[in-house]
Amino acid sequence: MAGIYIHIPFCKSKCAYCAFYSTADARLKNDFLSALEKELIIRKDYLGGDKIETIYFGGGTPSLLSSEEIDKILKIIRLYFNIDNNSEITLEANPDTVDAFYLEKIRKAGVNRLSIGIQSFFDDDLIYLSRRHNSEHALRVIADAKNVGFENLSLDLIYGIPTLSDDKCRRNLDAFFASGAPHLSAYSLTVEQGTILERRINERLCANVDEEQSVRQYEILCDRAAAEGFEHYEISNYAQNGFRSRHNTAYWNGTKYLGLGPAAHSFDGNSRQWNVSNVKLYSTLVAAGGSFFETEVLSGDDKFNEYVMTSLRTSAGCDTNYIEKHFGFEKKENLLRESKRFIAENKMIYNDNHLILTRKGTLFADGIAAELFAR
Repeated sequence: MAGIYIHIPFCKSKCAYCAFYSTADARLKNDFLSALEKELIIRKDYLGGDKIETIYFGGGTPSLLSSEEIDKILKIIRLYFNIDNNSEITLEANPDTVDAFYLEKIRKAGVNRLSIGIQSFFDDDLIYLSRRHNSEHALRVIADAKNVGFENLSLDLIYGIPTLSDDKCRRNLDAFFASGAPHLSAYSLTVEQGTILERRINERLCANVDEEQSVRQYEILCDRAAAEGFEHYEISNYAQNGFRSRHNTAYWNGTKYLGLGPAAHSFDGNSRQWNVSNVKLYSTLVAAGGSFFETEVLSGDDKFNEYVMTSLRTSAGCDTNYIEKHFGFEKKENLLRESKRFIAENKMIYNDNHLILTRKGTLFADGIAAELFAR
C-alpha cells in the first residue's frame, strides 16, 4: 500500500493565514505541468512497485487546473504506477473556482473524493481570512458536487476566527451537518510566521486570535460531531462510518508515499525527501535533469518520534506493542514511564496497550508528543 501526493502550487491570491507554498503567477503553469509529467517518470520506481491506494491533489488550489489537465496527470500516473481498482482519488477545491460542469468532468476523469475549502459560511469571516469566495459560492458548490454524484465529500471549516462568535460557530456546524457531507476537517486558526495575517495583526489592522475562544469552539465542535454520530478519528478530522480520509490516515500510519511538485515531501519508510519550494526553480531543475530535492535518512530515534507524534493525533493512539516490536523493550518502558504524568493529569489514558489522548489532552498534543520523544 502506498500513496501519491501532487502539490499544485497555484492560487488566485494568497489567503491571509496560509503558510503553505503557493504562487499567484499563472504564467508558470505550463512549465510546471511539463516538469510534473517528467518527475512522474523520473520517480516511477520510488515506491518499489507498491500498489497505489490513494492519490491526492493538494495545494495551493488544485481546482485551478483544467479538467483536461487533471485527466492527463491521472492517465500518466496510471501508465507508470500500479493503481488499485478501489483507489481513493481526492482533489482539493475552492468554491469560487469550480462549477457543476467542471465537477462532472473531473469525476469522469477519476476523481472520486472532493475536499472543499469552505472555512466559514459567513462572509465577514471569509473577509477576515482573505478568502475569494463568499457564502453563496460555498452553498452552491456543495449542491453542485452532490448533484453530479460526489458522495465522498469533505468540507473544511476554521474555528477561532476573531469574527466568529460561538453562536456563529454553532450555525456553521448547522450548515455543515445540513449539507449531508460525510467528512469534516476543522482547524483552529493559527497565526503562522511570515503570513499576511501575522503582519496585519502586528500592524493592528485586525484582531488577534483568542486562545480561550478557540478552545471553547473546539469543545462545541467535538460535542456536536459526537451528537451527530461522527467519529473524531484524528485531532482535526471527523467522519461518518466508512468515510475517513484514506490518504491522510496513511500518513498517520507511516505508510510510504511519493510527493510530486514544488515543496512536496516523500517518504519511503527509511528516508524523507522534499522538493525545492519554488515553482520556477523546480521546473527548471527537473527540465534540465538536475537535483530538485533533498534527502534525509531517518535514524531509529527519528522514526520513533514520528510514530509517537502521528499516532497520538489519532483516536487509535500509540500502540506500545508496536513500539516494542519495532524500537525495543527499553523504548516501550521509557514511554510508559514518561506517560504516567499525563495520565495523572487526565490528558491521556492507557487502554489495551494503547496510549490515547483524552479530549483535554488533544489541546496539548504537540507538547505532549515532544515530551515523549527519544533524545
